[in-house]
Amino acid sequence: MAKVLVLYYSTYGHIETMANAVAEGARAAGATVDVKRVPETVPDDIAAKAHFKLNQPAPIATVAELEHYDAIIVGAPTRYGRMVSQMAAFLDQTGSLWARGALNGKVGGAFTSTATQHGGQEATLFSIITNLLHFGMTIVGLPYSYQGQMSLDEIVGGSPYGATTIAGGKGERQPSEIDLGGARHQGELIARTAIKLFG
Repeated sequence: MAKVLVLYYSTYGHIETMANAVAEGARAAGATVDVKRVPETVPDDIAAKAHFKLNQPAPIATVAELEHYDAIIVGAPTRYGRMVSQMAAFLDQTGSLWARGALNGKVGGAFTSTATQHGGQEATLFSIITNLLHFGMTIVGLPYSYQGQMSLDEIVGGSPYGATTIAGGKGERQPSEIDLGGARHQGELIARTAIKLFG
């Protein structure tokens, strides 16, 4: 059975919610799924004052365990049109995996959250995907087989490059059912791909 890791960083809980939806989709496809987060790099007192969501139940991932998964789906919010430094710092520690080709041929994907509709969702997805391509991974996005992302009836996230959500300038908007549906769909597609490749 294919093993899938949903690896995320979430400041205020939006990406955490999306990560759990991605995991639901991957499990529905028949994969074994773990949801883990990367370490917080902001000092605890500063994070608490900024109202970071510090009580997330997902365990902290280690770089060494990445090679034990058939698929890795990376989720991180945007900072100025690229992935947050917490996720970048974690991925920057994977040099030994890269040198050994430990992730070559595995399946990867990305999802993100921005404050606004035009706050850099696709650029952030590409910043994550670029790392995964350097690892030699096969990328699966969110194709238009998920038509919810094409809705004009409400504000929606979604991109052919990965599932997304829009949090609002103060984090007041939670992922909508359409956004979560996109996350589930992408998780399912990635898991199905991993199952085809790895059983």
